[in-house]
Amino acid sequence: MSAAPTNLKRTILFDAHQLAGAKLVDFGGWEMPVNYGSQIEEHIATRTNCGVFDVSHMAAVDVIGKDAKTFLEKVVANNVNKLKNNGQALYACLLNDEAGVIDDLIVYRLDPNYRLVINAATAHTDLEWLNKQASGFQDVKLIPRRADLVGNQNPQGMIAVQGPKALELIKKAIPSLANAASDLKNFHGSCEQTPFGEIMIARTGYTGEDGAELLVPLNQTEAVWNLLIAQGAQPAGLGARDTLRLEAGMNLYGQDMNDQTNPLDVGLSWTVDRSSERNFIGKSALERKPQKFIFLGLILQDKGVLRAHQIVRSSKGEGEITSGTFSPSLQKSIALAKLPLATEVGETVKVVIRDKELNAVVVKPPFVRHGKALV
Repeated sequence: MSAAPTNLKRTILFDAHQLAGAKLVDFGGWEMPVNYGSQIEEHIATRTNCGVFDVSHMAAVDVIGKDAKTFLEKVVANNVNKLKNNGQALYACLLNDEAGVIDDLIVYRLDPNYRLVINAATAHTDLEWLNKQASGFQDVKLIPRRADLVGNQNPQGMIAVQGPKALELIKKAIPSLANAASDLKNFHGSCEQTPFGEIMIARTGYTGEDGAELLVPLNQTEAVWNLLIAQGAQPAGLGARDTLRLEAGMNLYGQDMNDQTNPLDVGLSWTVDRSSERNFIGKSALERKPQKFIFLGLILQDKGVLRAHQIVRSSKGEGEITSGTFSPSLQKSIALAKLPLATEVGETVKVVIRDKELNAVVVKPPFVRHGKALV
């Protein structure tokens, strides 16, 4: 069954989402499933068993050529020299000249090249910016692996398989990935030959649970998706993905930060390498822009729901919630917030909700990881 024409982009799994009865919404210009019936059931399934997410709207970009590493040393705020071994991954940011966050991404070392995985809505602008920077290097080329991006080759779909049973389920669904699923450490990836062509399996995720992301040849993505579901994985939409990542204390681009945000103000100082001599884009701006906020979690003590942009008041000054939701795991309202630098874990602050000041306690995220409450 085909849907009516739309200006929104669709992933290769769009028809599968429709057949599964997904509620589809506009997410950064993509028509994506927000849920398949019950967001809470999808959330709990991922925490207790295995959820599968269509993340094919994200984009892998291969960085090849003799100057690939030197190029990444310039454009990535974290230090790619930390990638000592083939397959190792690094979470990092791209910063503009004023140290605003252009995007957050993962960099993989895949000898002799590198692979970036960048966000969906920023992929076109990221690629334009990266190509502009690459023009200053003699031998570096960017090859997108998402079908709609200019210059793409061998496009791929992307499936996130998350939850305590995720790796076992992958092994059953695709036995040729069994060794990699068993042997790979967290934040490592490997490209494996399978009956579906070359699949990259990467031990990363966005839920605070165990699991992997699979980068699959585009024309085989639906077959792999169906195999995973046949083995018992629960299709999960963007709604559960958001509550899971917030419980895990993970930033969302466009929500917790953007190109006007200093990474130091949103808990990303650990992704910015200021100890080496490397002169990456945005470094000099960071040196003249002191940190103004500390990035911490909130748990609402009164009745209500924490949401983005709500003002937080304390004796130390004002802050602002960047992401908020009701936590299915904790059965409480939680948030990530930029708070005055002197704010301490354990203190009570006031959140302005509909002209009322409600009490919230400050905690250190993550709220939930590996199915367990940490706060």
